[in-house]
Amino acid sequence: MATADELRRLVVVGGSAAGLAVAEEVRRRGFMGEVTLVDGEPGLPYDRPPLSKQLLAGEWDVERLLLRPQEQFDALGVKHLPGATAVGVDPTLSTVTLADGNSIPYDALVIATGARAAHPRSLGAGLAGVQVLRSLPDALRLRGDLSRGGRLVVVGAGFVGAEAAAVARGMGVSVTMVDPLPLPMVNVLGDEVADMLEQRHRAAGVDVRCGRGVTEVTSEGGRATGVVLDDGSVVEAATVLVAVGARPAVDWLAGSGVPLGDKARDGADGVLCDANGRACENVWAAGDVAAWFDPVSGRHVRSEHRLAATEQGRAVGAALMGAETSGPSLPYFWSDQYDLKLQSYGATGRQMTFTVVEGSLASGRFVGIYGHRDSEGRRQQVDGVLGNGMARALRTWRQAVVDRVPWPAATPTAAVHTAEAPAL
Repeated sequence: MATADELRRLVVVGGSAAGLAVAEEVRRRGFMGEVTLVDGEPGLPYDRPPLSKQLLAGEWDVERLLLRPQEQFDALGVKHLPGATAVGVDPTLSTVTLADGNSIPYDALVIATGARAAHPRSLGAGLAGVQVLRSLPDALRLRGDLSRGGRLVVVGAGFVGAEAAAVARGMGVSVTMVDPLPLPMVNVLGDEVADMLEQRHRAAGVDVRCGRGVTEVTSEGGRATGVVLDDGSVVEAATVLVAVGARPAVDWLAGSGVPLGDKARDGADGVLCDANGRACENVWAAGDVAAWFDPVSGRHVRSEHRLAATEQGRAVGAALMGAETSGPSLPYFWSDQYDLKLQSYGATGRQMTFTVVEGSLASGRFVGIYGHRDSEGRRQQVDGVLGNGMARALRTWRQAVVDRVPWPAATPTAAVHTAEAPAL
């Protein structure tokens, strides 16, 4: 493996938050060699979370999405290749092959290609009026479609689908949201919070069809006209947004020898890495594409959250320069929907125990905690926290997650102010 002293040519594939963080970190630590950023998209690297929020709503312009303005990006001294697509890597020869046939040699390679939105052919792939929402062109196209009116059908009630539905309602667009799961975002939030979220969507006028699947996208003249649900009902649509998840962008790595995970076999897909992001000799990965080994759980974990992408990129940059790195930070996500700004730290999920410790779900101002149970069904510690509208309490319970505080003996708000839980 190339040491920090031997590192002369660093190639980063992916103009993502993770990829940019790698470049910035090595420069910050004094790397004077060549940094090449292979970026499959045109233009400067930009932030993705606002695509389904502020940009789609027309509140932000494109310039505000840039991760760094032109002058700051230029100051990094990076050889930027916008619109260049990597199609292969040879770890033996230490080269990356581009779609135009050129090869780029490297001493160290960082894979930061992120993930691509899933779009099954059964859900109208290729039809006009049917799209996904993952890139800037996707968001601009959807914003244009919504401005022309007509019903939007959102297939999938996860982060992207639920946020896009909320934005569309704010624009006065009629919305139907369909998902085979019983509640929006239920796998991430759990039944209680997801039920509250569904009520918010219904109150805003969204036609929520949870517990239903889509069997067909109808069309006329090559353009979508609606969707058929598995109960036989038909929902007319001017636009269909398919938001059924994303897959790590690893197709270009097939047959390369870079270790790739399979969910059924390894518990995680993406590029399999050690706890510091190293995949194999002189090859690293960070961001949505990377499945880092978690020593606590003993398994590989892929995190599709914005903060994790930046922190992993910084950690890889530090490791490339021979610096000690700390383990993965606390997972964090946020979601803006209507007047809600849901924020979460740590682990959350439908299979975990959940209880409100501050405020109430009915009011919309609350903090709730999540915990796993042991083999005997006992709750052991606070593993995650989620809240809205109670920033101070949320910060306090975030620290409880960091400190792995034991699960409170009693859960009403007045009862959690004990030695077992932080006083608010």
